[in-house]
Amino acid sequence: MTDQAQDQDEAQDQDQAQNQDQAQNQAQDRAQAQDQPQEQAPDAVLRLVVDAELTGSELNELFRASWPGHRDTDFAPVLARRLLHVTARRDGRLVGYVNVVGDGGAHAFLLDTTVHPDERRRRLGVALVRAAAEAARERGAQWLHVDFEPHLTGFYEECGFRGTAAGLMRLDP
Repeated sequence: MTDQAQDQDEAQDQDQAQNQDQAQNQAQDRAQAQDQPQEQAPDAVLRLVVDAELTGSELNELFRASWPGHRDTDFAPVLARRLLHVTARRDGRLVGYVNVVGDGGAHAFLLDTTVHPDERRRRLGVALVRAAAEAARERGAQWLHVDFEPHLTGFYEECGFRGTAAGLMRLDP
């Protein structure tokens, strides 16, 4: 074998090794990407809107994705009795929701704060709650109440709530 032929064989071997390394790196990158939240494309617009049109089927889809064990619900009575709601949509898809009901006077109550799992850990929940608080204030509420489980204390403190003593009575059997 000539020196030139040997050099060509070595170059081909190096090229094959580099291609195998690149293929392995790409496979590792794909595997890691599947384990991590996907970043949204820059053109994926997120919009928060107070009292946007909303259907029960959209809410059921969001709740199924967000709350294990959710059973489809007729949201018409909920939407009819609200003081307001805030929705978050990314490219038209409902990815966040919070409902506010009122007593007709100074008090409003925050309910059903929900963020799609694909959108969590991006402060969308905080933005939804703050938008709901501002809209409730604009509509005359002086106090905004929320009940939550202990593991959500930090989240609601970040939203601006402070802890209070409260009572809760379960009414259904």
